[in-house]
Order: sequence, then C-alpha cells, then structure tokens
Amino acid sequence: MALVDVRRGPAVPERARGETGRTAAGRREPVDWYKDAMTTSAPPEPTDEVVDLCRDLLRIDTTNTGDNDTSVGERRAAEYVAEKLADVGVDVEIHESAPGRANLVARIAGTEPGRDALLVHGHLDVVPADPDEWSVHPFSGEIRDGYLWGRGAIDMKDFDAMVLAVVRGWQRAGVRPRRDVVLAFTADEEAGSEYGAHFLTQRHRGLFDGCTEAIGEVGGFSYSVDEQRRLYLIETAEKGIDWLRLHARGRPGHGSMVHDDNAVTALAEAVARIGRHRFPVVMTDTVRAFLAEVADVLGIEIDPDDPETAIAKLGPIANIIGATVRNTANPTRLAAGYKDNVIPGRATATIDCRSLPGQSEELERQLRELVGPDIAIEYVQRQPALETTFDGDLVAQMSDALRAEDPGAHPVPYMLSGGTDAKAFSQLGIRCFGFAPLRLPADLNFSGLFHGIDERVPLDGLQFGVRVLDRFLRNC
Repeated sequence: MALVDVRRGPAVPERARGETGRTAAGRREPVDWYKDAMTTSAPPEPTDEVVDLCRDLLRIDTTNTGDNDTSVGERRAAEYVAEKLADVGVDVEIHESAPGRANLVARIAGTEPGRDALLVHGHLDVVPADPDEWSVHPFSGEIRDGYLWGRGAIDMKDFDAMVLAVVRGWQRAGVRPRRDVVLAFTADEEAGSEYGAHFLTQRHRGLFDGCTEAIGEVGGFSYSVDEQRRLYLIETAEKGIDWLRLHARGRPGHGSMVHDDNAVTALAEAVARIGRHRFPVVMTDTVRAFLAEVADVLGIEIDPDDPETAIAKLGPIANIIGATVRNTANPTRLAAGYKDNVIPGRATATIDCRSLPGQSEELERQLRELVGPDIAIEYVQRQPALETTFDGDLVAQMSDALRAEDPGAHPVPYMLSGGTDAKAFSQLGIRCFGFAPLRLPADLNFSGLFHGIDERVPLDGLQFGVRVLDRFLRNC
C-alpha cells in the first residue's frame, strides 16, 4: 500500500493561519492571525512554542512493537505534523507504506536554487514503555522539575518539535534558508525503518532529489568537562545493525527423564557464551579522532590498546563511547517449549549485534566460532555501519552555531553505538550526520534515557536546540 496524502498550505508568506489557542474550557480552537491581528497577541516565538509542540507529540502514543498489527499512532503523529506545517503555508505529502504506517515529506525552497539541498529527518515512532516502571505516565507529556517527560522526549520527538518550531517561525517571518531544506518525518525507525526511511528511499526517492547532506539523530548534545567547557558530540559514524536469531534443535521427550539432547540446554550454553564474550578492541578513524579531542581537552593520555580505561572517566556518555571500540552482541529474547513437562525439540534466541565499520563479516565469523557447529544462525536484519569525516562547510556551520549559543562549546566527532534512519538515506549517496543540538545538565545520564524509563528532556535544552538549529539552517 502506498497512499499519498498531499496537504497544500495556504499561500502565507509571513504569519500563518490555523494557529491554535485555548478556550477557557481548555479546548483548542483555531485562531486566524490575520483576521484577529488587532485583538490577539503575536504568535509565539519558536523557543516558546517548541515546548507545546514537543508535549503534543509526546501525548500521541506512537509505540512501535515491530509488528504492524500492534504498532500504533504513527499516522496520527504524521497528521499532527502535517497540520502544523500546512497551517503556516508549507505543502506536505504523507506516504503510507502500510495501513497506519505514515511518513511525511516537505520541501522548503531556498534562496539559492543552484545549491545542493539539505535533508533534515526525524522519526515519529517510539519504543514501548511500561507505565508501571515510570515516575510519570510515559505518554502524559508532563512538565516537572524543569524537564518535559515522556517516551520519545529525547528519542526523538524533541528534535521533531525543534524542527517544527524553527520552520513555523520562518514561515511567519518570511524567512527562507539559503539552500532547499527537505523535511522527512518517518515511521518505523525503531524496528529497522522498513516501513519508514527505507520505504521512502526505495519507492519515493525523487522526493530527495538534490539532497547531498543530511542531519538527524543522535548528535549535537553536550558533555560537561567543567563549568566553562562542554564537548558537543556530533555523530559522523554509527555502528551496523546485525540482528540475528540462533536456532537449536534437539530430541523432544518427557521432562522427567534423563535427556542428553536438549535444545534448550544447547541454546542456553551458546547464548551464555555470547553474552559473556568481549570482542577485541578495534579503533576506527572516528573513535581515534574523538579520543584525541578528549585527550586534548581533558589533558590526559589515552592508550590506544586500552582506550576503555580513559573512556570510563567520561561519566554519563561512557556507555555510548565504550560500545564503539568493539563489536557487540547482546541476547535480548528467548523462546522454547509449549508445556512444562515436555522437553522441546526447538529453541530460539534473538541477539542484538552491532558491528563497527568494515567489521560485519568478521563479527559473523566470531559468532559462528562462539556458538559452534550445531547452532544455526539466521539474520533477521543486516544494515551496514556508516562513517564520514569531520570536515567541510556543513561541519563548520554546525560548530559555529553551537559556539554562538554556547561560547564554551567544543564540537567533536563521535560514533553512535546504535543505528538511525541515516542507513537508508545514505543509500542515496547522502552524507549523513547526527545533529539534534541539546545543552544538557552536567549530572544528567543522557545515554541512559534512550529506551530507558523516565525519559525526559530539559526545557531549556529544547529552547537551546531551537536557537542553534535556526542559526545553523539559515546559514548552511
């Protein structure tokens, strides 16, 4: 299925129709900024509006279970984004890859049409959340202690809201970027992007004509060195996705008898070997560059044969960085049996493997050696790692925008331990970066919030991100 829903925004060069206000009863009612210009206040500033936009998005449950029948909310979120863009005169297209799996694309024309276009992409889906584990309901969009709480607050509805706030502010003020900016709000990133970015690049690649560079998650966030200095990690690389299943077979039998051909036992032993194994350190160009910057800023020496000793000193970001010096493989699911007293003939485990650039085949060889000849390996999904260099005009503009808003900013390249929609967009020859700027409190365990409980984003961090993105996108 490939439903195309085209939304035409009104031809409004400055302020936009359809902005919303609240009645005394709390309902949202449309406000026409032209009609009511003499009786209503001015439209909100992007730095003010971003909080409401993000809160609205968080309140839309877009849980992606990995199953079309149980995933929810992506169409509703795309409709919300479409309304917010069409309200201010932006034409949008919604493309459904399957019922309810919606992707939105729009293009903002630049003042220099001969230049290459920039893609700005963010996904609308989130991973599941159990309300019983959270301090607040994960889809409440609650504001507390200077943070906006909810599933997706940093992965990645915060960036979606920042982009919307910037573009809506531009449209009201009649601002145009120098180059075309293509906006893509996607489905299904949390399950590998088959119904999202991959669908768009395979079925609608013309939407991205002229795009040579892109920004998306996860980068541009701060790590405090001290009160005056902050590293801002810009993603120039990300590990590959090598999700697989292990299959063990044995002889079924009665659970009360001695049994030496048990599929569960064989599988459990293989899973334990993988779960406890530490793959060898492999230093990529991006990790070397990051550690060199860290060594310089912190005034420490880093042993290339033992980088993890230095990485352990990085506090909240150590988990992300530590996972980028080696391949990783983590057991995540087990399945076997159908009755307590029956020894099953089959057992299955899912392993979340992430490979460094150029290491996917080597990782497979290492895994086959670990599990042995009697365990079958089935790849569920395989997407390559990405890596680019930390140079060029786009990197310079990112760095300048960060320093303009934070004089203590020190931009550095880094590798993301996970994967993003960049894997799909890179297949079009687009050079991809992670740049969703956030200035974070020094004591916030940012990496622990991804797919964790009590996910939240600082309100002033959202506003900082809007200012940086506005400056960057106007000038890049």
